[in-house]
Amino acid sequence: MKRNKFKVIIWSAAALSLVSCAIPKVTDIKQLKETPELKTPEIKKDSADFTGIDLKTYFTDENLLTLFDQVKEANPDFKIAQQRIEMANSFLKRSKSEMLPSLEIGAIVSGDRYGKYTMDGVGNYDTNFSNNITEQQKINTTFTPNYWMGARSSWEIDVWGKLKNKKLSAQNKFLASEEGLKLLQTDLFTDIANLYYDLIALDKRLKIYQDNYNLQKRAFEIIKAQREVGKVTELAVQQFKAQNNNWLAEIEHIKVEIVTVKQAISTLTGVYGGEIERSPTLLQTNFEMLNKNIDVDAVIHSRPDVVSNYYSLQASHADAKAARAAFYPKIDLGATFGLNSFSAETLFKPASLAGQLLGGLMVPVFNKGQLKYEFNIANGEQEIAFLNYQKSVTGAFNELQSVLKQTKIFHRVLDLKEEEVSFLDKGIEVSNDLYITGYANYFELINAQKSKLEAELDLLKFQHENTKNNVLLFKALGGKLN
Repeated sequence: MKRNKFKVIIWSAAALSLVSCAIPKVTDIKQLKETPELKTPEIKKDSADFTGIDLKTYFTDENLLTLFDQVKEANPDFKIAQQRIEMANSFLKRSKSEMLPSLEIGAIVSGDRYGKYTMDGVGNYDTNFSNNITEQQKINTTFTPNYWMGARSSWEIDVWGKLKNKKLSAQNKFLASEEGLKLLQTDLFTDIANLYYDLIALDKRLKIYQDNYNLQKRAFEIIKAQREVGKVTELAVQQFKAQNNNWLAEIEHIKVEIVTVKQAISTLTGVYGGEIERSPTLLQTNFEMLNKNIDVDAVIHSRPDVVSNYYSLQASHADAKAARAAFYPKIDLGATFGLNSFSAETLFKPASLAGQLLGGLMVPVFNKGQLKYEFNIANGEQEIAFLNYQKSVTGAFNELQSVLKQTKIFHRVLDLKEEEVSFLDKGIEVSNDLYITGYANYFELINAQKSKLEAELDLLKFQHENTKNNVLLFKALGGKLN
């Protein structure tokens, strides 16, 4: 007898060995490309280490912070992302419950009418004539009822780690969805910040045109006075009128752009139009923060887009392991316990107590092809997840390096442009004086005015681009939202 049991164990082990040999292996997670050294602007030797930035310390404009709060509360995309987190959390809870035994409590009532020429029909009829049963044990042969009340439980033993890996996958997908929400929030905040500073830049541009138009009017008055005394021709007057009209048209066009940007901000914040409160200042560069030692790997892996892709990769790896475990035999245990009787009168008697234990081992045979396809899909999803992860790391590194380099360049450009505007401001005064004294003609006066306007607009353009670069720097450095 013992020898027969030993043979069964040997044959079972051999069968499992053959099954395991035919099971494909999960591809190991690949290693990321090594991150190169970050080429940043010159850093002082005594600089402190970079420890991160916070939204409300990086953006200090109260009007902009108010818009951030409005976006978080009202934007539909943000609310959709919050719902996706709730769904991911439900999947996680479900995966945890799958590892526990199921338990059901209830009652079942059924009835059978057996034919006289069936084994059950003949058996029940014959049983009623037995001297070994009581009257209560006799069976109704016309219609045989069956009453059951109790509990039943089933449990899949996770020998191969299928349920464990499903749970691990759900955990990582939940974490990825949380990071996805942070990424969406960061994108929304950078979008609203860019629109807000677009609006400020338009205000400044409008003021530049209005101020230069007022200066032009003063020069125009001089030209008209000189025409009256015959010192200039009507051509000079017409030239000034044409330039005035050009600037007036630009002023009206800027007002149209302001309306468009306001509408975009209202849409993001979920309000029906209205005035947008704003300050007159663009975002300045925080050079103290840039002079800190930056741990590039730590910064990159604090960004929600990179972290989200990392968790997605871990989830896909767990899915592939779960798909592989499906090739192994499935081991189930089950049990029922309760009251069972074929008559309502005896159902609640102690003698009606009944129970059952079940154990099963099922080996996939004809559905192996389907399991193989599912495994190949899971393995492919893991490869895609790794490529997305690598792509996000590469993009984050290049973005950070580019923003830091541009910050240094913008600093130099702005210094040069501010000097240029200062020189041309003095040039306007000189040209007016020279024109009045007859040492300059009206073309030189017009050109001086145009040069000053163009220089001021160029300076504003670079200030605006520097502001956008500083907004992107918050995202590139993995800025915290709380």
